[in-house]
Amino acid sequence: MMSLHNMERATLQITGMTCAACANRIERGLRKLEGVNTATVNLALEEAMIDFDPATVDRARIQSHIVKLGYQAAFMPDPDDVDRERETALRKQRTTLIVATVLSFPLLWSMVGHFQLTGWIWTPALFMNPWFQLVLAAPVQLYIGRGFYIGAYKALRNGSANMDVLVVLGTSAAFGYSLIVSIVWAVQAAPTHHGPALYYETSAILITLVLLGKWLEVKAKRRTSLAIKTLMGLQPKQATVIRDGQEHVMPIDAVKLGDVVLVRPGAQIPVDGIVLEGQSAVDESMITGESMPVEKRADDALIGATMNQHGLLRMRATKVGRDTALAQIIRAVAQAQGSKAPIQRLADVISGIFVPVVVGIAAVTFGVWVLFAAPGDVAGALEKAIAVLVIACPCALGLATPTSIMAGSGRAAEMGILFKGGEHLERTYKLDAVVLDKTGTVTQGKPVLMDAVDATQEDPAVFLRLVASAEQGSEHPLAQAIVAGAKSRGIELAAVDHLEAMPGFGVRATVEGRELFIGTRRLMQSQGIVIEAAEEMLAQQEAQGRTAMLVAMDGRYAGIVSVADAVKETSAEAVARLKRMGLQVILLTGDNTRTAKAVAASVGIDRVIADVLPEGKAEQVRQLQATGMKVAMVGDGINDAPALVAADIGMAMGTGTDVALEAADITLMRGDLRAIADAMTMSRRTMGNIRQNLFWALVFNALGIPIAALGLLAPWVAGAAMALSSVAVVLNALRLQRIHLQS
Repeated sequence: MMSLHNMERATLQITGMTCAACANRIERGLRKLEGVNTATVNLALEEAMIDFDPATVDRARIQSHIVKLGYQAAFMPDPDDVDRERETALRKQRTTLIVATVLSFPLLWSMVGHFQLTGWIWTPALFMNPWFQLVLAAPVQLYIGRGFYIGAYKALRNGSANMDVLVVLGTSAAFGYSLIVSIVWAVQAAPTHHGPALYYETSAILITLVLLGKWLEVKAKRRTSLAIKTLMGLQPKQATVIRDGQEHVMPIDAVKLGDVVLVRPGAQIPVDGIVLEGQSAVDESMITGESMPVEKRADDALIGATMNQHGLLRMRATKVGRDTALAQIIRAVAQAQGSKAPIQRLADVISGIFVPVVVGIAAVTFGVWVLFAAPGDVAGALEKAIAVLVIACPCALGLATPTSIMAGSGRAAEMGILFKGGEHLERTYKLDAVVLDKTGTVTQGKPVLMDAVDATQEDPAVFLRLVASAEQGSEHPLAQAIVAGAKSRGIELAAVDHLEAMPGFGVRATVEGRELFIGTRRLMQSQGIVIEAAEEMLAQQEAQGRTAMLVAMDGRYAGIVSVADAVKETSAEAVARLKRMGLQVILLTGDNTRTAKAVAASVGIDRVIADVLPEGKAEQVRQLQATGMKVAMVGDGINDAPALVAADIGMAMGTGTDVALEAADITLMRGDLRAIADAMTMSRRTMGNIRQNLFWALVFNALGIPIAALGLLAPWVAGAAMALSSVAVVLNALRLQRIHLQS
């Protein structure tokens, strides 16, 4: 039995795939291997992503298994090597196409003679000679087209069929029939020139057109994967590190966690970190999509690969190598582009049965024409059958979904929206409701101490000193706001003898021999502390949108401290936009109802769920789902992680905690709620693009097959149409890369 805890993920580069049937066969073959948990093959990227147990199956066995299926496979090498290999392969493909075109052109010219148009277009007599045509067609059919034979043989050997089978059947029938007729013509001592009606041009032109289509397709597909290459190009190459008081310029890979790094004006920030000294504006648009520079000063976070505009910054490296934000973005985009959306299953099912069905239709077409429609006309019946085989190649169907996923997720990444997989990209457009956490999501997440009300009639400074001292060991934003506010007032904090965090309630602490409880009404009630005297002050503070915390000392109510977290400037605009898109917007918070409603009203949110403990947020999401709604949860804190997982789509603000980012399906790199609507728009546009591709691919085959069977489509025309349909699908997907969103 496989252990999911020991799973390893790997990506393989696969060559030799020609259509969706190839990708399906590799997936089925890999999943049958013991030790392989999941396998997803992306036809457009020519890659396979697998999760496997290395204790059960090793990489060599996985690679050899793919080779046995009839394809070449290699675990992903250095990206630069992959690019060089693909460039070399593309040049070779272009050269082959040129040779095939040169050899096929005289045959295309000779076809004019077959249609008896010589009165209008002069055709050299030599072009009509069967032996001359054979000399031109044989290299195209048997040498240039040998890849189709190899692919067809391997596919049939493994009990399946693909596009190669259709091409080989069609071109071999045309070439073989023409060769037999040529021999018979020669045996019968026919004249030197103007031989019988032949189909050498059909076989050669079909192979040339298929090669042309594949070359154009590869050229177009390369543009859909530019997002990853662009992101990788953002990575800085060097960093200036201060060690032993000396500046050292070193490769980015040599920077270690905790290193002090110097970032000069106009230089890229090499790794993720925290500002130690200095002040500057940083352009983060390449990571977050936010066009306006962000002011940075001491203790502010810096993102690697962003640009320091002015001012000298001294920073401490907090994330290096694979842990930096840019590295995580690259992995997320690669994973999304290599994944498979649920809608792809439709194309997979159709492609899996398509080729055998088409071969059957072609056989029936040949029989009907040779026996009934045109009795005895073997050549004519063969031409119709070949046209059916060629027009039905399911290339466009196989490319319909993955190319759109690649283009859509890549464009979204450029805007600071990271979809972790194609399934999330698909599910997002179905959402009915968006649930927003308050602190750090709707608000800035940087609360400020507003008021400290001492009810003990003692020195207010002493009151605030005790409260701030009790909170200094907490990492909660509200606690940090109280501590920062006390320090800004020149209050020196005392040591804490005992501190106990009570999630969802507050804290319990002992400071200078006094026991303090700081937190919510529930905390006071649980300790039996009477707070009636505080209700009027609480109402006043909360009506202003402030978060008020009750303070008890030595078992008695002692006062109130309140903090306010400013609402983000773009939150109201984002909520209005979500409403226009038909979504219900809900505020979910652990804060009290009065404060939550004040914040909600300021940004236009009508429904509020307040006083929710961290563990209760996921339950609230499930209750919404129970009503039939598809729910997105948006948050940024550790306490949001369970709700992010429970939601149909979890969205984490990129400014949040690592736990929240890991739990989410979508990461919004900008700390801006407008990115939610942008993610919805990208999902809707991408799914619309996929449906267009699937529709036209299916309609193309559905209409093309009967037209070819009726004899209304010459084989070479069918080949051109088939090639252009694949290119059209890719070009349609590329339209997603030109989308410009409101924010």
